[in-house]
Amino acid sequence: MTEDLSPAERYVAARERAAEQATALAPFRDLYDFALDPFQIEACQALEAGKGVLVAAPTGSGKTIVGEFAVHLALTQGRKCFYTTPIKALSNQKFNDLVKRYGAAKVGLLTGDNSVNSEAPIVVMTTEVLRNMLYAGSKSLLGLGYVVMDEVHYLSDRFRGAVWEEVIIHLPESVTLVSLSATVSNAEEFGDWLDTVRGDTQVIVSEERPVPLWQHVLAGRRMYDLFEESGDKREVNPDLMRMARMENSRVGGGRDRRRGGRPQREADRERERRQRARIWTPGRPEVIDRLDSEGLLPAITFIFSRAGCEAAVQQCLYSGLRLNDNAARGRVREIVEERTADIPDKDLHVLGYFEWLEGLERGIAAHHAGMLPTFKEVVEELFVRGLVKAVFATETLALGINMPARSVVLEKLVKWNGEQHADITPGEFTQLTGRAGRRGIDIEGHAVVLWQRGMDPAALAGLAGARTYPLRSSFKPSYNMAVNLVAQFGRHRSRELLETSFAQFQADRSVVGISRQVQKNEEGMAGYRASMTCHLGDFEEYARLRRELKDRETELAKQGANQRRAQAAAALEKLRPGDVIHVPTGKYAGLALVLDAGVSGGRGSGARRGYDGSTGQEGPRPLVLTAQRQVKRLGPIDFPVPVEPLERMRIPKSFNARSPQSRRDLASALRSKAGHYVPERHRRQRSAAADDPEIERLRTEIRRHPCHGCDEREDHARWAERYTRLRRDTRQLERRIEGRTNTIARTFDRVYALLSELGYLSGDEVTDDGRVLARLYGELDLLASECLREGVWEGLPPAELAACVSALVFEARSNDDALPPKLPGGRARAALGEMVRIWGRLDALEEEHRITATEGVGQREPDLGFAWAAFRWADGYGLDDVLREADMPAGDFVRWCKQVIDVLGQLAAAAPDGGTVTRNARRAIEGMLRGVVAYTSVR
Repeated sequence: MTEDLSPAERYVAARERAAEQATALAPFRDLYDFALDPFQIEACQALEAGKGVLVAAPTGSGKTIVGEFAVHLALTQGRKCFYTTPIKALSNQKFNDLVKRYGAAKVGLLTGDNSVNSEAPIVVMTTEVLRNMLYAGSKSLLGLGYVVMDEVHYLSDRFRGAVWEEVIIHLPESVTLVSLSATVSNAEEFGDWLDTVRGDTQVIVSEERPVPLWQHVLAGRRMYDLFEESGDKREVNPDLMRMARMENSRVGGGRDRRRGGRPQREADRERERRQRARIWTPGRPEVIDRLDSEGLLPAITFIFSRAGCEAAVQQCLYSGLRLNDNAARGRVREIVEERTADIPDKDLHVLGYFEWLEGLERGIAAHHAGMLPTFKEVVEELFVRGLVKAVFATETLALGINMPARSVVLEKLVKWNGEQHADITPGEFTQLTGRAGRRGIDIEGHAVVLWQRGMDPAALAGLAGARTYPLRSSFKPSYNMAVNLVAQFGRHRSRELLETSFAQFQADRSVVGISRQVQKNEEGMAGYRASMTCHLGDFEEYARLRRELKDRETELAKQGANQRRAQAAAALEKLRPGDVIHVPTGKYAGLALVLDAGVSGGRGSGARRGYDGSTGQEGPRPLVLTAQRQVKRLGPIDFPVPVEPLERMRIPKSFNARSPQSRRDLASALRSKAGHYVPERHRRQRSAAADDPEIERLRTEIRRHPCHGCDEREDHARWAERYTRLRRDTRQLERRIEGRTNTIARTFDRVYALLSELGYLSGDEVTDDGRVLARLYGELDLLASECLREGVWEGLPPAELAACVSALVFEARSNDDALPPKLPGGRARAALGEMVRIWGRLDALEEEHRITATEGVGQREPDLGFAWAAFRWADGYGLDDVLREADMPAGDFVRWCKQVIDVLGQLAAAAPDGGTVTRNARRAIEGMLRGVVAYTSVR
């Protein structure tokens, strides 16, 4: 109480309150109807003190408050603030939030789709837009005081992550950087790098969730807690461990035995049967109904499949599930009709509008990248308003969109990563379950994992207990980046700048540990060298001779083995059906009749198909009938030595390898025909080592060496062998150090050399062609520039130009399409063929310069799969016609159209004057920017 304080203490407290009221933080705190958390206050105070900040905190913890304080500071100081996000949907959402607070006059938006009030003091934008502004030297950068990078952990993204590092490196020194990240295990390392490239940066890490999270497993009708806590101990629920053991015993054959071999009592068996009957994976409608009855809605169920999300909604509808009353249904319909008023009525059916609306009215929806953006945004709005209570979503929903729920459900802990089905990582688990628990609404959040056969509760507990994942740089210098850097800084300074990237920072740090190991190895080698010292002579030289002898003998032995295998294979290739042979070794050793030679018929003629359906594509693999009536296909392993026919036999045309009677009759004839043969014993050839002059020379030198007569020779040799092994390991470590040091600069050197050869760069100068490339951003930037330079698209009508540009952006979700893509006719077909030819030339040039697409630098092959859809849409066809032939979801179609429009805009700005590309690119944009593609979520 203030009355208990002395006058001096009251004076000090009053001074502190006055000082706090004088800060910019005090009025900012009054904007919120809740108290700020300690980590938010710490970050805001650091910002006001002029420091940059890195805030790493769990999803839903309110770290964007720090970004909003940067906006507040900028307005207070009369400076600008750019608020960057990784995806357009987040930018749109943040724009609407800031407009509500500060008014439309003070807030702008810049994304690939929208440009609103771009000169406002606060501008929300995607990170790529800011990168492009930095390279272009935009006047909008004047007066910039703060940049907020929301979801900065995106720099780990394999395809787009480099953009974040480009921005961080190239921002003017006067700009204060606010980096907001999910909880990552190496936040301090990332903060150290920011401190290096941006100056004084304070790292604030908060591990505490604002709403406690409870983990559960739903099996059958019962929901189990994942953990049991007693005092300070936290253990996996023993009931779950018991269930897992029961599942394993059932899968393992269900032997009616306990450990130690004692038989189970009938009562025990009956109890286990009843328990097993209670274990099953509940269906999707059953899960939602269960969550509803326990008051755990709204919930997001993560299903790692778009089709699975749509199927889940249909299953709930067919089950009769209803989560909304009549009043809520009416409100849903009212909002949906308002938000979709811009969509033409004729397109509603093809978009699945009516089925989607029925689900929304019942409080159920899907959310995934294949949906129309309008539909996704409506789902998000209704979910936040509490009018949609069950959403089935893919993992993309976890990336930043503000859709907190009371509960999160994970159907499985395995997902398809593009190449194989893989377990989700602790970081992915944390990101997904981080949606559970709404701050200011829920007392606690709930993460529910559905029981699946083979589930390991201990492994699940490991996922739930690991809260963080490491941030790894994906930075690589692209062609566009190279010409922009050289244009601004020249070659030498560009190289130095790239060396400051987080990628190189991490590589250099990893080298420190390897260098320490090299140092330890060198100390160990010194000890080994001392132990192998011989008083008679140079034992290191003697050990080298012994090693050379051993290596030479090993080499000759391998050559001999390879030669014998080649001779055996050549002999097998000469076999023909009807040959009687003696199989020298293996399970089927003895007499055998060749039924099929098992030799490929060659590339042109195709392979001959044997009695067992095999095509013999693995080398000579004869199919034989043994004297014991077995039909088997043998391999090279059964013939360590060459085999020659003993006799010839006729194989009856009526012979059927699957008929026991046929095999018995032919085997009997085989024994009668050749049973008297005694196989010749194969004589082992003289070893090549016996006559090798190099081996003889080494043996002579060894015998003459002084150390050969040492009594402790073998003792010294053991130390020498350890010395050699350690030296080999040390050299490998040194090669790793060389490989990691200056890696980014070496890649830049290769990119620079290729661009110089093509005439884009000349010393420290960027040529006219280079200036065109500098304005083209995308994965196939160099291909686009080459097509412009060679006039591939000159004279193409707008729709055909759109078809060609689509090949620069489109990537099929799977690459196993059996049919070639449908292409427009006319000049577009020839232009697409020319694009592929130019790509082939560039690919060969990249290989020559050791630039590979796997490193994230090279040009992938253009994908023609969207050309027909882009052509028809730009040519004015209706959505129904285009989608029916494109065979893709509406959301994917809209996304690819917007990317085509973005590149068309780049070409319109970069194409040389006097041609047709600029004019037709703009006309193509007008043709594509209509209907569902033209919709904007900015209201």
